[in-house]
Amino acid sequence: MNEQQLPGDLKNIKIPDVLPILSLYNAVVFPHMTFPMEVVGERAISLVDEAMGGDRLIGLVMSKKAFTDELPKPDDLYHVGTMIAILKMAKTGDNKAQLLMQGIGRFAIKEFIEGKTYLQATVEALEDTKAQGIEIEALMSNLTGLFDRIVKLSPFLPQEFGILAKSINDPGVLADMIASVINAEAEEKQKVLETRDVKNRLEVVTKIVNHQLEILELGNKIQSQVKTDMDKTQREYYLRQQLKAIREELGETEDDSKVEIQEYRKKVEEKGLSEEAKREADRELSRLERMHPSSAEYTVALTYLDWITSLPWQESTVDNLDIKKARKILDEDHYGLEKAKRRVIEYLAVRKLKPDTKGPILCFAGPPGTGKTSLGTSIARALGRKFVRMSLGGVRDEAEIRGHRRTYVGALPGRIIQGIRRSETNNPVFMLDEIDKLGMDFRGDPSSALLEVLDPEQNFSFSDHYLDVAFDLSHVMFITTANILETIPPALRDRLEVIELLGYTLDEKMKIAEKYLIPRQIEANGLTPKQINFTDAAKKQIISGYTREAGVRNLEREIANVCRGVASEIAKEEIKSASIKVKDLHKYIGPVRITSEGKARMSKPGVAVGLAWTPVGGEILYIEATAMKGNKGLMLTGQLGEIMKESAAAALSFIRTNADKLGIPKDFYDKTDIHIHIPAGAIQKDGPSAGVTILTALASLLTNRHIKKDLAMTGEITLRGVVLPVGGIKEKVLAAHRAGIKTIILPKWNAKDMEDIPENVRSDIEFHLVDEMLDVLKLALAKKESGSGIAKS
Repeated sequence: MNEQQLPGDLKNIKIPDVLPILSLYNAVVFPHMTFPMEVVGERAISLVDEAMGGDRLIGLVMSKKAFTDELPKPDDLYHVGTMIAILKMAKTGDNKAQLLMQGIGRFAIKEFIEGKTYLQATVEALEDTKAQGIEIEALMSNLTGLFDRIVKLSPFLPQEFGILAKSINDPGVLADMIASVINAEAEEKQKVLETRDVKNRLEVVTKIVNHQLEILELGNKIQSQVKTDMDKTQREYYLRQQLKAIREELGETEDDSKVEIQEYRKKVEEKGLSEEAKREADRELSRLERMHPSSAEYTVALTYLDWITSLPWQESTVDNLDIKKARKILDEDHYGLEKAKRRVIEYLAVRKLKPDTKGPILCFAGPPGTGKTSLGTSIARALGRKFVRMSLGGVRDEAEIRGHRRTYVGALPGRIIQGIRRSETNNPVFMLDEIDKLGMDFRGDPSSALLEVLDPEQNFSFSDHYLDVAFDLSHVMFITTANILETIPPALRDRLEVIELLGYTLDEKMKIAEKYLIPRQIEANGLTPKQINFTDAAKKQIISGYTREAGVRNLEREIANVCRGVASEIAKEEIKSASIKVKDLHKYIGPVRITSEGKARMSKPGVAVGLAWTPVGGEILYIEATAMKGNKGLMLTGQLGEIMKESAAAALSFIRTNADKLGIPKDFYDKTDIHIHIPAGAIQKDGPSAGVTILTALASLLTNRHIKKDLAMTGEITLRGVVLPVGGIKEKVLAAHRAGIKTIILPKWNAKDMEDIPENVRSDIEFHLVDEMLDVLKLALAKKESGSGIAKS
């Protein structure tokens, strides 16, 4: 190793006019500082060798860019640097050398000189300005004190630096010395180097030192906190070890229960519980740790923790907001039901535009078998959500909804929370089936408990008695189903958006049977489509001759009966396949059960066809009237309710009042008893909508005029003969259509309800809208026959 050393005194060295320039990256050298440096590269070694052959002086400036193989450009260098003298040099290999240097003074580059393989420049010495006075002394004292605190806090600075700083009397040298050793950015140090004014330099360094001191003090505070936390953890560890030793002495060895507690504690931390739920869980865990596993309370607390950590507090599914795809799914699963499908698509559209919207509480109301429950499953599939169904039929205990308090033996959360747990998400489609069949007794009113569940303004903090903490149900899409809306309490019904599913027409049933029912029953009975097929005439005959319902449940049963019969014959190898025609139905499902009895019943005056609404859809009623000798008697039979009896009395009063207009003797009632009967006497009947039909039957009887064939009617009457509107128009019209009715008389006020009737039904039936009873009789009664109705009776 070749080593050379610079002898002599460096205090009197002056900065020459031309200096070789060596660039440093991300480092600043200050005057009066002694430091080692390793020089690498052919160009740098060439510069050092020439300097060693001369005055051993070179200029160090900081580069703005990282080193490359090319010679640095003047614009890449800062123009203020430090001239240094090489005290020692030792070459350690090819193009490598170790130098010991000492800073001499500042210089500014005036101009770069070309001609060498390294940089050279003409330079100008930068002398410090003179700085004296009380302000300078104050700045130096403050800076020294701050630096002393940094030395004490920093583990990387020797304590001697604080003593060295206090021994420096020159303010410029003090500022340079402190700037060179503190942990500051290179750009900040370059700014100090470029500051000639000593006072300003002291202020710049003070600012840097203050910033570094804040960082160190904050780091020290964090370190102290961490140490405190570690000490606390170690203390708890030692105490637990002592507790373990005490339990071992008592024979209470630590078992799997402790591992179980730790697992629950981990679940509580990871599950994302609400603040209230986390506090309750932590409290139960603390109690659990103090209990013996054989304690009865231990099992109760463990069950509670199991429930609270298994609920989906943060887990949710992402909604499918592709409107077209959702509509396609709904159409695949159900035929018709346009109103319900449109409402679901509207919900999705709003959800897409406003993701934080609160979900509606839909109520699908209609007769059995119209697809209410299965529509809920389809909605969940269209949304991409989990589906939960809860049947409310016969529920009489409020605890079924809200759960039991933990003080009771065998307590559990209510069925709402149980359903949420099964779904494993906090935003399932939750169907509350048969909400109209809720009951109440001494155990409370479940419908009142549902008020909070089904209110979007309240259910974000639903409180189950068992959990005793709030659970957010606002993300759940609740759907309810009902056959009758009248039995739902008003406060609960007010929270529901009712969508009526009112039954299917013959054409719709044909499509449903073809698309859903027949393929499902073929598969369920082990057949293939090649082994059985139904002709259109056979399907139509099953619908009209074997079932008369608003839905399709009985239709599917009859199709299943046919499929089972064919499957039995194929299994016996009697046939290989079957094509079901009308003539084959008798063999599989017996004789036709429903026949048109209208012609037989309407053969005499005094019989009218009315339209009625029932929870399972519309029905037709045959209202019969007859007269006999007596004394102003009115007999009503057929299990009629009070309202229907009053309608009959009003009809009779109207006829007596308008006897002249109807061509009836005024004293017809003086020696006559009238009997009105509505068959199917085992079924309770009530409501005002039979008023028009009863009056027409009486007028037909008393005038001895037949009622026109295939005619049905509905409407409420007043004593003055005004026809008032009634409800259930769509169900009634569909029932008339199924029975082959061709003409229907409706109240004029019900014209708005015609929109709900399918187009193909409207085209098959002739409708008459009236508002006066006399107009009804003109439309309903045929020409008068010979004789009088009273005389014949």
